[in-house]
Amino acid sequence: MVLSVIAALIALAALAIARRATRKLEALNQSYWELRYDFTRLRSQVSRLDPSDAEPEAPAPAAPQQVTFVPLASIKKKNE
Repeated sequence: MVLSVIAALIALAALAIARRATRKLEALNQSYWELRYDFTRLRSQVSRLDPSDAEPEAPAPAAPQQVTFVPLASIKKKNE
């Protein structure tokens, strides 16, 4: 009986610790997303105020090159 009471107390303590950790994690997650939102909003405001200081846009990706088959015999003939 004493062992089961001790086990129940340990389980309750573990549950309390887990709930506290969950609340802290939720608060950190909320803070993270608020910070991301504020950062994006402020970055867009800065780019509207002074577009020369904004991050340069990445160049458009080049068109994919088409790979063609070159027979080995034709390469040997050119080098001889």
